[in-house]
Amino acid sequence: MTGFTSEGRPIPPQLIGELVDSSAHLGDGEALRISLAEHGYLLLRGVVPLGTALSARQEVLTRLADVGEIDLPGETFSGTSQRNALAPDAGEFLRSLCDGPRLRAATGDQHLGEIVSATFGEPARGHDYIYLRVAIPGRGTATHCDYPFFTRATERVLTCWLCLSDLEFKQGALYVVEGSHRWQQHIDAMRGFDLERANGARQATLSDDIAAFAQAHDTRLLTAKINAGDIMLFGMNLIHGAFDHRAPDMPVRVSCDVRWQPESEPFDPRYMAPGLGGTFGGGYGELNAAKPLTEDWHKR
Repeated sequence: MTGFTSEGRPIPPQLIGELVDSSAHLGDGEALRISLAEHGYLLLRGVVPLGTALSARQEVLTRLADVGEIDLPGETFSGTSQRNALAPDAGEFLRSLCDGPRLRAATGDQHLGEIVSATFGEPARGHDYIYLRVAIPGRGTATHCDYPFFTRATERVLTCWLCLSDLEFKQGALYVVEGSHRWQQHIDAMRGFDLERANGARQATLSDDIAAFAQAHDTRLLTAKINAGDIMLFGMNLIHGAFDHRAPDMPVRVSCDVRWQPESEPFDPRYMAPGLGGTFGGGYGELNAAKPLTEDWHKR
């Protein structure tokens, strides 16, 4: 596993490690909880049926091809966009993408829901507001944890990252900062941090140089080859991001994040129907995915 970059900076190979696969624990809620507590994440293979995941991907990319951003059938970035002209309401366009029946069939898959419920040890429900990501060459996700976004109502929230692509390493991949879910100084710094209420006084992004960050904390960046239908579950304090897509001749990377929590816990209305205001109240229009693929992503 070599050749990774983040924000264009190469990652030294000695900083890369392999994610632990917890798929052997499927069907055993107690074992899943133990593995989650130990590693801070669960990598689970083939949770969503391959056909369901690839159908969702096709639905998304067909819509993006309709606005000139994706070349089919190769599923590569076209280098252009007509989205602003053809779909001037950016938030409504993304909302329609995220409400696509095939994408919702993947994010709401029954088996996936059963696994998340087993992990919590009680019935769980996903947030209605979901995060679609289509990463073109040169794009990655900045280093952060999810605590500042999703813990206003309860801290008992898990992120489910669902891959909708069969990914080679050069297409980029999710990484986690090994052991970061146990860093007490980090946990203490996050406690009570609400990004929207901070009103710009503090950012969720933890570093613009993940290699230097990992070296400073004497830790590694864990990743793995991921296929469509695989998921990762992780808690709100786990530091993570995504390496750069660095293969202009290969398909774009497509994934979707859904937050899950026990049904018994209070839900943050920002992420539930009918409001769906999102973190800052801008609805789907505040997300990077609302931008044409030709525009750079922002950081929070």
